[in-house]
Amino acid sequence: MATKLLRPIGMCVALVVPALVLRLIGAQPTPVIGLVLFGMAVVAASFVLAWAAEAAQVDISGGLAIAILAVIAVLPEYAVDLYFAYTAGSNPDYVAYAAANMTGSNRLLLGLGWSLVVLIGLAIARKRTGKTVRELTLESPYRVELGFLAIASVVAFVIPVTGQISLLFGFALLGFFVFYLWKVSRAEVGEPDLAGPAATIGALPKRVRRILVVALFVFAAAVILACAEPFAHNLITAGTQLGIDQFLLVQWLAPLASEAPEFIVAILFAVRGKGDAAIGTLISSKVNQWTLLVGSLPLAYLLGGGGGALHLDARQVAEFLLTATQTLLGVAALLALRFPRWSAWTLLGLFAVQFALPGQTARYVLAAIYAVIALAALIRNRRYILPTLAAPFRRASDDGEDEHDPTASDIAATAGR
Repeated sequence: MATKLLRPIGMCVALVVPALVLRLIGAQPTPVIGLVLFGMAVVAASFVLAWAAEAAQVDISGGLAIAILAVIAVLPEYAVDLYFAYTAGSNPDYVAYAAANMTGSNRLLLGLGWSLVVLIGLAIARKRTGKTVRELTLESPYRVELGFLAIASVVAFVIPVTGQISLLFGFALLGFFVFYLWKVSRAEVGEPDLAGPAATIGALPKRVRRILVVALFVFAAAVILACAEPFAHNLITAGTQLGIDQFLLVQWLAPLASEAPEFIVAILFAVRGKGDAAIGTLISSKVNQWTLLVGSLPLAYLLGGGGGALHLDARQVAEFLLTATQTLLGVAALLALRFPRWSAWTLLGLFAVQFALPGQTARYVLAAIYAVIALAALIRNRRYILPTLAAPFRRASDDGEDEHDPTASDIAATAGR
């Protein structure tokens, strides 16, 4: 067991050491080398953080676990994005990077993450049953998380309409996130389903496990906080030297590094035939991004010396509009707690198209396409709209699958096919 655990952790530590040495001695490598070294450190620390967070579920239950794990899961991504927002308070050029990092991670999570786990989950189901499975179904309790995401996705349109993220709006989103934590903390907590290094840590004796989990938390958090600033700085400088649009580099490379562990965990769930758990995890992450992350940006901007609102230019408005319409389509397609194959391919296809059409006008065209398809999905799933929007405000005893949930019988019938 020790070998199984030491190998992956040792590999992550080896990837982290060069970056920590650079920070300790104050050396400044070339931007490209710095990007690689600090980027590797962030990714490696993110994996350690993910393993520790999963294993912690063995010892922590209820609301405390949800609160801790929610913050821990997003720390790598938030450390980079909040650095951009904080720096924007004294350097307005960084507003664009804060917006780029947020919209990129958001679209990456849904366009690539949701699509991949659904397609993998359907392929595994077909392999196990020998029958073609056309949709992935979710359990009824996931309607609560979907309800929070639905509300957040509608509220998100305030940003492109007003062209700013105000401090008041940020506090409202943070309050909604706190309500989300309180709501899901009241849900029944089952036994954690661990895999890989997390499972090995979870199987250790209680005292050893708890000490190791705390040590991994402290180590990973320290590495991420130490490397977030140089990683972000070298990312921008390297983009300039290589002739790459810094906005696009910040929008896709940084989120890909910070989201990698979460993607791998979700994919592992899907490979093991737990596609609903994979999608449920990614839905929760989307709620975190639209509430905790977006709500924190104007606060970080203010602390960095900025004003009471983070103002966006035309390009950033287009990016937020595209991100909001993509989220709306994802919610609309999932209203019946079924994720059809066509929805996965549509989200993946539109996600890929944006790289071939990077212009601002193309962003508005893609946003319109997302909106039209979302409208069609909303009309098709219209009887699930009100139950979904009401789910976050229902009593805990009503959150489960019951006669008042119009999807209960449908899900059961679909699962039996």
